[in-house]
This record gives sequence, structure tokens and C-alpha cells, in this order.
Amino acid sequence: MIELQDLFWLTLIGFLCLAWWQGQKVKEIALRRARRECRDLDLQLLDDSVALRAIWLKRDDGGRIRVWRRYRFEFTSTGDERYTGEVVTLGVAVTGFHLAPHRLG
Repeated sequence: MIELQDLFWLTLIGFLCLAWWQGQKVKEIALRRARRECRDLDLQLLDDSVALRAIWLKRDDGGRIRVWRRYRFEFTSTGDERYTGEVVTLGVAVTGFHLAPHRLG
């Protein structure tokens, strides 16, 4: 027989797994955007990765609460120096993209 406490812990673990899975999906969306922007601007995305730097709850345009995330990545334009860029997401939508000032290659 399953007790209420066991059900609570199973539900909590399930929720945490779902949140982690959703986070991985959004991270992949941010990485695809960083790759595409770097390719279009003739920049090299370094390490082929993005790193989560901030996470928060915010409302979207429809008033629904979504998870807001800011990812940071590094790129180069000349092959010598590293610069940083950011991808901002709200839910699964990219809402911002920013590149630090950099030398043109």
C-alpha cells in the first residue's frame, strides 16, 4: 500500500525530472540560436556550448508565468581573442540575443 508521504516524494521527484528535461530542451534552443547567429555573422562559437547564468520566473505577454533564463557563450572573430555573448529565453522562446563589442575578422 502506498502512503501519502511516498506519493508526495514520488511526485516531487517526477516534477524535478520534468523541470530538468525542460531545461535541457531550452538549453538546446539557446545553443541553436547562438550557433546560427555566429554562423550568420561569420564568428566562431567557442566550445560549442552555452552556460546557464541566471534563472527567474517572469510573466510573458499573455500574463502567464514562465521560466526566464539567461545563457552565456563565448565566441571569437579573429581567432585570437575570446568575447562573450548572451541568449535570453522566456519559456521556450528566445527573447534576446546580445554580443559583446568585438574586432571584425
